[in-house]
Amino acid sequence: MSEPREVRIKRLKMRSMRRGIKEMDLILSAYADRNLNDMDAPALDSYDALLQENDQDLYQWVTGQVQPPDSFTGLIADIAQTFQK
Repeated sequence: MSEPREVRIKRLKMRSMRRGIKEMDLILSAYADRNLNDMDAPALDSYDALLQENDQDLYQWVTGQVQPPDSFTGLIADIAQTFQK
């Protein structure tokens, strides 16, 4: 049985704020609060996959220090843009 949408969003929000690196906790929890409810299933799949990545890698991608993998380019750009305002 698949996970209900509301449960999935709650799980993703919890995983966004319990990362390991405080900066990623702040960045991803704020992004999740603003965006997850409006995402469709494929976008949630992509975000879920992103949360599997290492915090050091995520931080370097979001801050533009390292180019993210092609599969995450759009999502990382969206996350980064949110915090450069």
